Amino acid sequence: MSGNFIDRQFYDRRACETVAGDIRRISKRPVTLMEVCGGHTHAIQRFGIASLLPSGIRLVSGPGCPVCVSDKRFIDRAIALSRLADVVIATFGDLIRVPGSTSSLEKERSRGADVRIVYSSADAVTLALKEPAKRVVFLGIGFETTTPTTAAAILDAQAKGIRNFFVVSAHKIMPPAMAALIDEGIAIDGYICPGHVSVVTGPAIYTPIAQRYKKPCVISGFQPLDILLSIRMLVAQIERGAAMVENEYSRAVRPGGNPEARQCMQQVFELRDDTWRGLGTIPASGCGIREEFRRFDAEACLDVDVEPTRGGAGCICGDILKGLKTPHDCPLFAAPCTPAEPVGACMVSNEGTCAAYYKYNRCAEKTPA
Repeated sequence: MSGNFIDRQFYDRRACETVAGDIRRISKRPVTLMEVCGGHTHAIQRFGIASLLPSGIRLVSGPGCPVCVSDKRFIDRAIALSRLADVVIATFGDLIRVPGSTSSLEKERSRGADVRIVYSSADAVTLALKEPAKRVVFLGIGFETTTPTTAAAILDAQAKGIRNFFVVSAHKIMPPAMAALIDEGIAIDGYICPGHVSVVTGPAIYTPIAQRYKKPCVISGFQPLDILLSIRMLVAQIERGAAMVENEYSRAVRPGGNPEARQCMQQVFELRDDTWRGLGTIPASGCGIREEFRRFDAEACLDVDVEPTRGGAGCICGDILKGLKTPHDCPLFAAPCTPAEPVGACMVSNEGTCAAYYKYNRCAEKTPA
């Protein structure tokens, strides 16, 4: 079966309508389902998934955007590093526009800082090779999907004897945040689990959520039919009182995930407590660089004064990332906070909830109190 055929199959309107009908037939009680993947957030808004569901099913967006959940202090540290002599900040494009406490990487670049957009961590290693007189600092963000690529870059730099390559790690893992939301008392009846993360990890990482918290988890693909099938699977579990991990995205997610990627990640990184925007410090949720790779750790090797963190007045990104509010509840949404002039991180990234609402769902009612 060709890839193109698979794509058409998962966009099929009649199939989507059939599954939506199944959901309406099965659903008997009010439920709140949370997706924790920016790709799912954008797909749900783009395809109007919520409009196909019965009124009792509420979809909320969680902390699924790695740029959005990166703590403001991480941005402030990157800004401070960009002001050092002979430092090149190598970063993915959406990070340069995320507001820090008093500046952004975009503003620092306009003032002369050497901030360069790269498309991968491997690009940053290549940059360090080409410019040995510069200290190249790669801003590592992302969940289990991208963490192995940063680990591979560090291993590559070690193998090549590169001394001027450094990483600031804001890499995080998803399950602790999913658990923290439930521990905080946020009403979540089931999780639409991230497909790309699960390709690396396999389904087993969600088992503690299902077993300890009795919350069903379904790994979903990214096409409209994928998401509807996942919702049907979740609703069916809830209606029969089950709580287990199911894999709708079986065409990409294997039981063992990607062992090579996981091994690479575990070789270079170790779990540490980390701060998430809106969620605070979550134990064992971040990926710190192991001691044996310390010479690549920018936090350990490059001394810099980071300014005190200041909040953004009026921005409710934290509540949006926890599923307590939607962008329509924010007094800044769409004016003055826009993708062109973002006030909060959720409006910056292509995976951000506010950016998705701004693009596909700008006009709607506020969340009921």
